[in-house]
Amino acid sequence: MNNTASILVLVFLAVTFIQSAYDKVFGWQGNVDWLKGHFAQTSFLKNNVPLALGIILITELITGVLTLVGCVELFVNGGKTFGFYGAVFSCITLLLLLLGQRLAKDYDGARTIAIYFVPAVLAVWWLS
Repeated sequence: MNNTASILVLVFLAVTFIQSAYDKVFGWQGNVDWLKGHFAQTSFLKNNVPLALGIILITELITGVLTLVGCVELFVNGGKTFGFYGAVFSCITLLLLLLGQRLAKDYDGARTIAIYFVPAVLAVWWLS
């Protein structure tokens, strides 16, 4: 098992994004309501919360599927294609979330996203 670390990070990312997407799908209105307050002081996002949340949901779903399929691919035949793209999508999704937190001036939230960014970048590096 030369790919144990990569598989573990991909599982971590898959769990993170699939759970987050699940929460958005089944708690859509609660998320929209909370985020409207969170982004009330921003110029761009305050009027576009449902659209922004939809974009994040789509990127999280793509990320979750790619990382999950990447785990299977890596485990079954050592292939890295899906895992690599999943890791890249993880980084893109996290950067979008970071942008939102910075626009909202939620620096603690931005710091939390930075913590998730580290394993995502490691996965990109290991799988490239």
